[in-house]
Amino acid sequence: MPELPEVETVRRGLAPVMEGARILSVEQRRPDLRFPFPADFAGRLTGRRVDGLSRRAKYLLAHLDDGLTLISHLGMSGSWRIETDGPDGDSPGRFHHARSKNAAHDHVVFHLAPKTGTNARIVFNDPRRFGFMAFAEEGELAAHPLIGKLGAEPTGNRLDGALLATLFHNRRAPLKAALLDQRLIAGLGNIYVCEALWRAGLAPDRAAGSIVNKHGGATAACDRLAAAVRAVIADAIEAGGSSLRDYVHADGALGYFQHRFAVYDREGEPCVQPDCDSVVLRTVQSGRSTFYCPACQR
Repeated sequence: MPELPEVETVRRGLAPVMEGARILSVEQRRPDLRFPFPADFAGRLTGRRVDGLSRRAKYLLAHLDDGLTLISHLGMSGSWRIETDGPDGDSPGRFHHARSKNAAHDHVVFHLAPKTGTNARIVFNDPRRFGFMAFAEEGELAAHPLIGKLGAEPTGNRLDGALLATLFHNRRAPLKAALLDQRLIAGLGNIYVCEALWRAGLAPDRAAGSIVNKHGGATAACDRLAAAVRAVIADAIEAGGSSLRDYVHADGALGYFQHRFAVYDREGEPCVQPDCDSVVLRTVQSGRSTFYCPACQR
């Protein structure tokens, strides 16, 4: 599933075309994706102006001039494609797993009149149809069922050792599971949790509460982990963003950040930590593959 950095690079790629654009029409080519589309989906969007494009966790948010917010999620295989005059479109975002451009899976097409330039089409493609779209009415976004219970964003200074200590105090769940709990920290996924734990030198199966002191305060491990999470997300966004600055052709090929993976998807390969003679191991936690170095992570 695309993670926060991929969704953020998608947002950055779509923003120059979508922000300020008028939605001329919407082609809704099926009644549902993972869930049914909202009632009068195309009708409520047609004629509206996109005032802004933002992100919350793994959700892309299009804020419209009448106060309505379009919430979209990529699911397992979803992607957005920008089409202008040429037959091939640009797909904002670089993904570890390839994205489809098969027109048979183009389920929604937004026809836009941008602020400047020629008209454009923004196409949502999703072969597995695990993505979805929903509306949040004016003033109701913060309390929306998809948004209201999300935890802290793993970007910016709010995510620090003190916050992790508050979130993890007395938690017996494995550290990896706690980091993946969207009610605690929103937007983290399997890839970047594995990478952050390696950077912080923390084993994925140790209890989350074990990095908090007996008084519920932050330890050096809390501080390391918070810094590692922020850094790995920032590095991934920067790597994805660099591929979008000039709309370099993005055909779903493997992107850039995976060439920097320290542990993810590297089972049996040498640990990249200098002076470490161990190899990366793989285990399964709650049905998900976990990659880690048994020597570096304790």
